[in-house]
Amino acid sequence: MRTLRHIAGLSAFLFMLIMTSACHDDEVLDMPNSFSGNFKALWEIIDRHYCFLDDKDIDWQAVYTKYEPKTHTQISSYDMFRMFSEVLDCLQDGHVNLSSPFATSYYRGWWDQYPENFNERVILDHYLRFNYNQLGAYTYARMPGVNVGYIRVSSFSSSIGEGNLDWILNYLSMSAGIIIDVRNNGGGELTSVATLASRFISKRTLAGYISHKTGPGHSEFSTPRPFYYDPADQGHLLWGRPVVVLANRSTYSAANTFVAFMRSLGGNVTVVGSTTGGGSGMPFSSSLPCGWTLRFSACPMYDSQGNITEAGVEPTAGHAVDCTPEQFACGYDAILEHAVRLLVGPSTDQAE
Repeated sequence: MRTLRHIAGLSAFLFMLIMTSACHDDEVLDMPNSFSGNFKALWEIIDRHYCFLDDKDIDWQAVYTKYEPKTHTQISSYDMFRMFSEVLDCLQDGHVNLSSPFATSYYRGWWDQYPENFNERVILDHYLRFNYNQLGAYTYARMPGVNVGYIRVSSFSSSIGEGNLDWILNYLSMSAGIIIDVRNNGGGELTSVATLASRFISKRTLAGYISHKTGPGHSEFSTPRPFYYDPADQGHLLWGRPVVVLANRSTYSAANTFVAFMRSLGGNVTVVGSTTGGGSGMPFSSSLPCGWTLRFSACPMYDSQGNITEAGVEPTAGHAVDCTPEQFACGYDAILEHAVRLLVGPSTDQAE
């Protein structure tokens, strides 16, 4: 029951989104199963339901004008898929995918043009010295040589039990502070985000806002409605000491939401690293006449200040840090080192 309270308001919006989308998609699915018909269906679905066309200043009509004349020829399914993937790349959104029996398209530009800023082997070898514990997507350890706890969350796709989190926090309870590393975390379930976030608040806290499309117009949205995270139930451990969250460009979707929430707490919480990959739209799926599945951002989410985080969440002011390949080659993680200095002062150089 506590998890449901964490995301109060989201379920109602998702229900309205599904009902609204179903009405419009009935019209789109009446289009013929042809190259032209499938293109028009794809274009119409995005035109009516995609939530960031105005925010990204995308001229979607110009996309139609460019590609529609190409759809009046014979073409293989594979070539049609490639062209549709190119069309969808115009949205610059990692939540937008087209799935066929032979491939799924992905927009990779949100991260492939940026530094990696993460090397798991460097952390396990040079910082944890392979002395760590694993619970699902959670890797945790007391960092040797410094009084700092380290928690790596590789994904929010699977939930973690409240008892498991109690065990982790109790194990790190003597630490001066903890580092939560969500670099290269591609997201997952918002309920998993809420479960972790609940350990760093002592009262019901505004997590952000969510809206939904109310019509086919690009700017037709409901008034953003707040949703909240609640602290863990009585009897479970809360963490009140300093926290440093590590993020990079490959911190995406639900992980992006986690970083936005933690950054909003301020005080003893600091976000270190680089701007996250974004991905703040709640995804929704529809179908083309040929049966291919189209997944796209249909429901915009905002942080607690009312800002859309689709383009990413910046680190706390003054704490933007990058890592170079040369540093990694020497076993040195500049982002992690910066976090340790924030918590306990200068650390022993782990690369030596």
